[in-house]
Amino acid sequence: MSAQRACGLADVPVGSALRVELVGAKGLVEVAVVRDDGGELHAISDICSHGQVSLSDGEVEGSTIECWLHGSRFDLRTGEPLSPPAVRPVPVYPLTVDGESVFVDIDANGSPEES
Repeated sequence: MSAQRACGLADVPVGSALRVELVGAKGLVEVAVVRDDGGELHAISDICSHGQVSLSDGEVEGSTIECWLHGSRFDLRTGEPLSPPAVRPVPVYPLTVDGESVFVDIDANGSPEES
């Protein structure tokens, strides 16, 4: 599969995250489309690698998102955990904007595998 429409550009204000569900080669994938404090868009797994809860319910600060349950913070560009208790990264997906639509490719190679 290729990139698919995840949401509208206006659906993700600066400093916020939106949970979307996309269907890829491996089935349903929960994705957080995030607009960081600088206005840049990111697409990461919506599921925290530590607590298995929705990251889109967390707080966006700079180019990071904090899990609301235990406070793990993840880099939106790499998916790497920046604070415990999380030690495993979350997948990051390629994102493109076409007009007023945001597209995410959940099947792109190079994303860390969810475990």
